[in-house]
Amino acid sequence: MTYVVVGGGLAGAKAVETLREEGFAGPVTLIGTETERPYERPPLSKGLLLGNDEPDSVYVHAPSWYEEHDVTLLTGTTVTGIDRATKTVAFAGGSVDYDRLLLATGSSPRPLPGALTLRTLADSHRIASAVHQGTRVVIAGAGWIGLEIAAFARSRGAEVTVVGSTELPLQNVLGAEVAAVFADLHRANGVTLLGGTRVTAVEGDSVRLADGSTRPADVVIAGIGVTPNVRLAADAGLAVDNGVLVDRRLATSDPDIFAAGDIANVDHPLLKHRIRVEHWATALNSGPVAAKAMLGQDVSYDRLPYFFTDQFDLGMEYIGWVAPGTEPTVVVRGDLAGREFIAFWLVDGKVAAGMNVNIWDVVEPVEALIRSGAVVDPARLADPTVELSDL
Repeated sequence: MTYVVVGGGLAGAKAVETLREEGFAGPVTLIGTETERPYERPPLSKGLLLGNDEPDSVYVHAPSWYEEHDVTLLTGTTVTGIDRATKTVAFAGGSVDYDRLLLATGSSPRPLPGALTLRTLADSHRIASAVHQGTRVVIAGAGWIGLEIAAFARSRGAEVTVVGSTELPLQNVLGAEVAAVFADLHRANGVTLLGGTRVTAVEGDSVRLADGSTRPADVVIAGIGVTPNVRLAADAGLAVDNGVLVDRRLATSDPDIFAAGDIANVDHPLLKHRIRVEHWATALNSGPVAAKAMLGQDVSYDRLPYFFTDQFDLGMEYIGWVAPGTEPTVVVRGDLAGREFIAFWLVDGKVAAGMNVNIWDVVEPVEALIRSGAVVDPARLADPTVELSDL
């Protein structure tokens, strides 16, 4: 048996690691487009960008790990096609055969001509080099990446404007009440927020907004979302719809091909819904599940979506999932104004998601509450004296 993994990010790296940990001793090849060996992306907009993390800390494995574990690592190599009939993966200058194939090709930032984006190590270094005291920075997009970059830029003394399509940053994700916490945080730290508009063009030393007005800008950074890299899968004839369609085992419409990470649109066994999640934890956890499935193990990817952020003096963790189009009830436990609280999103009286802000060691009980499917009393949920486990 020969195993091939296409995608040199965290999901792919953890998959090949799991293959070896599970005792597979046959040929394993990991193919990545970037010239770097696999690394983790959260530090690119957090510790590494801020200068708090050591450069080598971002890598998944030491440089010698791949040779020591007999994994053929092909960096700087872009796969150009998959021949499912011959079970061959082609790339410039060569090809490799497979018995089982994992696609972990990740996502690409939506471009804004003239703007920088943040996806790779090189992008992070480029932004760090461009932003200094007094630099006029305009960030297109008021999502997690945009706000983290805004916090970094303010730490450098830059003049920062964040332009978002909703009135408040993260409003579509968190709702107005909790989104206001992040808006107030950024305003308190000197960030100018322009909501209900968007950047339509970068013009020299300025940006043009949807209403025709302009804002001065020395550096423009786009954080307007990403697009899953599914062309390879689609060209190979795999079922694709908002990502690569996979079952609970992360198997695609071809039983010998699997998908993990950003591109995997999973038929989630717990949530009873298809979901595709573009966060670090998905790559971390789905790569190993796919590897075990490739080995023939009866596994199921039922992880709840999880992500975290650090902005100024605010640290946050979020776990759970609220279906698009749902209008949940938000219950807050703690001090919203003081930015020390847990927020819960309730659907049909059950906790669908929870977010802890500057309160720690509560993710596990929040997850247990979600998984229990228990109908909760909102008053008790909001009461800090009631243990979450009692709900």
